[in-house]
Amino acid sequence: MPERLTFKLLPRDQRSDYDWLNIDCGATRVGKVRGLIDGRTLTIHSINIFPEFEGHGYGRKTIEMLKESFDTIIADRVRYTAIGFWVKMGFTDAGDGSYAYPGKKSI
Repeated sequence: MPERLTFKLLPRDQRSDYDWLNIDCGATRVGKVRGLIDGRTLTIHSINIFPEFEGHGYGRKTIEMLKESFDTIIADRVRYTAIGFWVKMGFTDAGDGSYAYPGKKSI
């Protein structure tokens, strides 16, 4: 089980067309999420847990936190090798290469 993670949202600005989420464990950055926030919907374009931190549950913990913050999460254009991860996280195939989680949670 990963230690306590912290998340820092870096909203879109003139330098980037995406919203970024830093994933930190203590003082160490363990990954990043690149996505687009539209109200209570998040479209994830990439989630990257850095190689030296893979396999420690950081990706799973990040998605669990995001499920608590958004009504709908779309994992856009999921790589074949990542399908199992998204299915384990409760996402379903949207039929267009993406996977969706239609939760109904409030902050």
